[in-house]
Amino acid sequence: MSQDEQSSISIGRLAGSLYAGFMSEGPQNSRPLTPVWRAVIEIAFIIFLFYSNLLMGEYNASAGRGKTLLVALDDIFTGANFLIAVLAALIGYVVFEFLRKKL
Repeated sequence: MSQDEQSSISIGRLAGSLYAGFMSEGPQNSRPLTPVWRAVIEIAFIIFLFYSNLLMGEYNASAGRGKTLLVALDDIFTGANFLIAVLAALIGYVVFEFLRKKL
């Protein structure tokens, strides 16, 4: 065997052994919390979008000039806004899951 063939075989064996270590041997679900974590991440992302939209609204022309970031953050992080964000995120998650399963 040439040097190139030997290196490709050893790299192939190494890559195969590393790859095999990450793969499960059977069809069993080794991560039962995956749907829960996906839901948490999607809901958190919707809440992030809600707050980023509120923060951008604090800096438009109607919100006034000279407003600092701390004042804007103080204005948007309220209990009512958090409740609206969580409810909107839950509704959005349910609607997207319904559409995901329907299509």
